[in-house]
Formats: sequence, C-alpha cells, structure tokens
Amino acid sequence: MTTFVLVHGAWGGSYGFKYVRGPLRAAGHEVFTPSLTGIGERTHLASPQVDLTTHITDVVNTILYEDLTDIVLLGYSYGGMVVTGALEHVADRVAHLVYLDAFKPGDGESLTDLTGAPYRAPAIGPGSTWLVEPLYRPAEDDSQADWFSARRSWHPVGCFTEAVRLRQPLEGYPFTRTYIKALQEPRAATGTGASAFWRAAEHAKTDPAWRYREIDTDHLIPINRPAELVKLLLELT
Repeated sequence: MTTFVLVHGAWGGSYGFKYVRGPLRAAGHEVFTPSLTGIGERTHLASPQVDLTTHITDVVNTILYEDLTDIVLLGYSYGGMVVTGALEHVADRVAHLVYLDAFKPGDGESLTDLTGAPYRAPAIGPGSTWLVEPLYRPAEDDSQADWFSARRSWHPVGCFTEAVRLRQPLEGYPFTRTYIKALQEPRAATGTGASAFWRAAEHAKTDPAWRYREIDTDHLIPINRPAELVKLLLELT
C-alpha cells in the first residue's frame, strides 16, 4: 500500500482530485487531498494574512498529524510551490515527489518570479487589493468545465508573492522525483504560468535525477485525463 498526498492548485480545492481519489483507493492505496486555507471549500477562511506559508502549513500538518511516512507527495500547478516549501519540514517522510504540470521553484523564488505576473504583496487598508480573480481554464467536457468553474474561488495574493525556502536543490534529497507535463499546454501564454511549467519539464526531461512523463491534454489533467494520471501514479508504487 502507498500513501498519496495530492495538493491542488490555485483557485481550486480538494474537489479537483474527485476523479483520481476513487481509483487510487480502489487499487488499495491511501489518499489525502488537503484543502488549502482560503480557497475551495475553505474559502470562508480567506484573509490578507493567508500566504504561501499558510498553505505549506496546511500540507505539513496533514502529514504530521496523520503521521504519514513513505508518501508520494504530488503538487499540481500552484501546488508545486506548496510541496516544495513543505520539504523543509517533511522531506524525511517523502518517498517520491511529483510535480503535475506544476511550478518548480528554487530557493528564494516566488510564483510571481516564475511567471512575471504583476502581483503585489497585499496591503491592509481601505481600497487595498489582496484577492486574485480566478484564471479561466477550459475543460475538454463542457459540463465538467461548468461544474469546476463554479467552485473556483478568488485566491489570496500573498500566496503568489511569498518566496519558497529550499535548503538544498531537489536533486540533493534522497527521494525520487517525477515531472508530469501536459502536452497541449501552450509554451507561452500570458498569466498562466505555461512557460514556467515548460522550463521545469525541459529540466526534468534532460536530468537523469528525474523521471519525466507526459499526458496529451491541457493543464486540467486531473479533470481531463484522470485514468491516465492514475496509471502513471500507480507506476510509482
């Protein structure tokens, strides 16, 4: 049995893995999909104080309070920022680290650094802006697009402007690493992070310390291609 911890992306929630959890559990594995504070089903907790550290703590506490070990830790999209930051606290509990069409920051890098998006750290006071409107993402099935779009929530901007702390390069950790790339994601699309995803993918593709896999769809892999994603994740077990 393998324990999977799947971390969702920006503007989303644990519901984003609804088509992935069941098949993994049916195959005999444990699956945790922690919801990040202030978005998804925890949108009622949004505040200007929510930042990347808050989300890292959400994931770290799930792992520590559940006493999870030898885990497959997956970060999807923005979740790549979160799982990277979590390593400072739980690296010894990770057996395999997966980036699913995700940001792969280095020490001192924020999502804003990786995308070039003009996000600014939140200011407190009248007229201040600390929430970022959801980025529209189409799905292959229009009915699914409507269902998921209705659940996307505005995202605290501090999550995008705070930098990750990573004590050593990812290749220096004893766990194994995989990058999974959505092939239909354009190589350059303003504001989407697509270029950052492709840079991370190209690195993984050429570095022997990484496994590299591809899925022929756009960025919404867990919605568009859940069966293919589950198949790849089961290969890791």
